[in-house]
Amino acid sequence: MFLTDEEKAVLDGSEGEARAHAMDLMVRYAKALGAERLVETNNVCGGVVGSLPGRRDVLPEDKRHDMNAVYSLLNLDSDKTLDIPPVKTNTYRLIEAMDADLYDVQGVGEETQRLVRETTAFCQKSGYQLCNTCTPYQVGNVPLFGEHCAWMESSAVIYINSLIGARSNVEGAHSTAAASLIGKIPYWGYHIPENRRGTHLVEVEYPIDNMLDWGLMGYYVGEKVQENVPVFTGISGVPNANKLKHFGASMASSGGVEMYHIVGVTPEAPTRDVAFGGNRAQETIRFGRAELEEAYSWFSTAKDTDVDFVVLGCPHGSLEQVRLVAGLLEGKRLSANTDLWMFIPRSIKAIADRMGYTDTFRKAGAYLMTDSCAALSKVSPKDVKTAATDSCKQAHYLPATMGFGTWLGSTEQCVNAAISGKWTGGLE
Repeated sequence: MFLTDEEKAVLDGSEGEARAHAMDLMVRYAKALGAERLVETNNVCGGVVGSLPGRRDVLPEDKRHDMNAVYSLLNLDSDKTLDIPPVKTNTYRLIEAMDADLYDVQGVGEETQRLVRETTAFCQKSGYQLCNTCTPYQVGNVPLFGEHCAWMESSAVIYINSLIGARSNVEGAHSTAAASLIGKIPYWGYHIPENRRGTHLVEVEYPIDNMLDWGLMGYYVGEKVQENVPVFTGISGVPNANKLKHFGASMASSGGVEMYHIVGVTPEAPTRDVAFGGNRAQETIRFGRAELEEAYSWFSTAKDTDVDFVVLGCPHGSLEQVRLVAGLLEGKRLSANTDLWMFIPRSIKAIADRMGYTDTFRKAGAYLMTDSCAALSKVSPKDVKTAATDSCKQAHYLPATMGFGTWLGSTEQCVNAAISGKWTGGLE
């Protein structure tokens, strides 16, 4: 593996022990991947491990509240406590374990609150940008075409790879932590132009319109192509960002898709030939009404039509989505037996506050929540048995992570369920 003189110097300790350890971790990681070199990055999105109870139990008891020790072991794989310096790169933090304002509504215990506050203080000191969202691209971190990034969060990686043409693989807590300290990431996978070419052809034979349809098509194709690069033809018009956000998140949930092309829409697919870049399609998949119905049938995990909990905002909702839900809630009141939580980035909530949307949610008995997520933060109202969501990704995870039977439907169907307390939705 080739290292520059600068990289060798950092490895030898020219910038301190923590950065030397980060470089050593990155070199070992690169060798395991078969990468021949590292590439510079100044755009890292990662998570700081240790905000949930039990994560720090691997440390000695006297080290569990020493954030240098916590970060050293859980983010940098170092048994030795390192003195963690400020990050070298622009580094953005992903989802946290609670909403810092509504943790009591979320039922977050005192120990988790303490761990979150310790982690947040460490992030502030270290220079992490506290976006606390799975959609950094909605709150200002929009990479340039061709920019090398080091991002966690599968739904975000597929978004920037496909819709922007930035370059990232789905990284983990260790690789993003190391990248934040040294500004390097292995040159492999979707950093390499040849690996971004299409592998499978998807011929869309049914008019895909609403967000649920887009999510279901993504989920179906992800299941079929797994970790490959699908190329979609037959899409009429230009879908909006919210639909494609859910589309990519679904593909990344059912498979391991990190990039796709839509001919005539996404930047690296002006034509089918350009999208494939000389590759021959390994398989042609046809997607029509029958495939849409098949995909929807995979989500029949709920049996009870009494809905306890409606979950929106996975991936985190946009201002446009907040406006839609606020309009559906205007002048209404939720069923006494049903909660509705919508998760959004904190900076978007600041605008929602100014627009009066937050007040509309409050009057209806619903909540706009930030920083967190039902499935990943493991927060919910008490005694939930049946949930409803408009997200294929959330419907994929809730039964496994939270044990909820889950209905999947449109945003409108979910809001109606929250108001009536009953599920009457389905595939239209």
